[in-house]
Amino acid sequence: MFFSVDRHSNISIQEQLRTKIVAAVLDGQLLPGALLPSTRALAKILSISRTTVVSVYEKLAEDGFLVAKDRSGFCVNPDAKPLRGASEKPDVDIGEGRTKSPINWSARYKLRPSEQRNIRKPKDWQTYKYPFVFGQSDPTLFPLAAWRECSRQAMSELAMREWSADAIAEDEPHLVQEIKSKLLPRRGIYADDSEILITSGAQNALFLVASLLMDKNTVVGMEEPGYPDARNIFEIQGAEIYPMQIDVEGAELPDISSKCDYFFLTPSHQSSTTVTLSSSRRKEFLCAAALRDSVIIEDDFESETNYLGAPVPAMKSEDKEGRIIYVGSLSKSMFPGLRLGYIVANSNFIEELRSFRRLVLRHAPSNNQRTASLFIGQGFHDTYIRKLNRIYLDRWQTMRDNLDRYLPGMSISPTFGGTSFWLEGPEGSDSEKIAADALKQGIVIEPGLPHFKNSENKKHFFRLGFSSISKERIPEGLRLLSLILGK
Repeated sequence: MFFSVDRHSNISIQEQLRTKIVAAVLDGQLLPGALLPSTRALAKILSISRTTVVSVYEKLAEDGFLVAKDRSGFCVNPDAKPLRGASEKPDVDIGEGRTKSPINWSARYKLRPSEQRNIRKPKDWQTYKYPFVFGQSDPTLFPLAAWRECSRQAMSELAMREWSADAIAEDEPHLVQEIKSKLLPRRGIYADDSEILITSGAQNALFLVASLLMDKNTVVGMEEPGYPDARNIFEIQGAEIYPMQIDVEGAELPDISSKCDYFFLTPSHQSSTTVTLSSSRRKEFLCAAALRDSVIIEDDFESETNYLGAPVPAMKSEDKEGRIIYVGSLSKSMFPGLRLGYIVANSNFIEELRSFRRLVLRHAPSNNQRTASLFIGQGFHDTYIRKLNRIYLDRWQTMRDNLDRYLPGMSISPTFGGTSFWLEGPEGSDSEKIAADALKQGIVIEPGLPHFKNSENKKHFFRLGFSSISKERIPEGLRLLSLILGK
């Protein structure tokens, strides 16, 4: 049996070898009782340490895949049963005179999410030299050792007794406490436990909210341009979207605001123009919502990355009537793959949301919740955010200076911070084509069209993120992009 290892992989040699042997046993390539190469022979074949092979063999023996035989080395456990091969399909008798025919799945769909316009990026964007990708973190900045320590503590025997059982519909109380006592007060929000619900990220939070509150009779006022996933979620529920235009003060209250049942706002750092909603506009929306019995859904987008101006409190901090549903994210402030967020709202609404979430996913993984609570509680989150803000400020200044140099007049610098610039390309240009041409030069950018409800004459907008590209590569990346744009 031939095994191979990839020395350039992020996966350890030991883990690769174990995975290959297990796959060979389960696929039936190594039959029960089959003798494996000796540890010395396999180590020589793969040019790896014999200790590594011995460790893999011994652990597989402990787990029942292999058996150690005196003077013969290791063989496949005779009791190991291969799984049915993927290529093997059982014959199914569908009855005399009947023929097999493929199911027409398309005719069965009640919804077609695949037809919605979404933000797209190459799956392998990390391999490109100039990844001006938005919403992705720089893994070299994350305090991995601190996260590992928190994970180790969360996996202690005592801690596991608390979180390893099915929590049904309840959240990890330690995480709720950390959000309530450390994160929310910085946004000017003070809430009870009954007003907080943990979600699998901000997007999951919006889906839960929309599922409970929206249908074909609902009208949602939404920023234009705005967050595409929020718009798609609302439309899936049948809601009518009314676009609210953006100017230097943020979203404009629409003339037909009396028809809007909900307003979706990203007031701290507007997605996607980066504008901060002015104090006067905030009051207008709050007054309009109270007057017309509407509800505001506040996505506190990138609120932690404020390194330019004075801290801006969340709109929820001014909510005297419980009229604002506040959505926060830990995935953005830690790392996108974490998929943890939270909702702060009226306790009656949270109770109903909790019951609905139980049907969808019961609760977010408790081990991740506990690890995140330790990460916040022990100060690692604060330290990380301060580090990010120092580095992001440096990258932001480099972006601003080089945008002024290579793409003058195409962007307005954010006043709040954040991790991106919104650009308006030359009239008549197509950001989809620009993105395709840029990709050939190793540059990843985000076409802006998906951010618009009304997409006519909007093809020339695009977004450049700087959270996942090093400062040193920004100038050259923008210079090359300017050549593609003919600047």
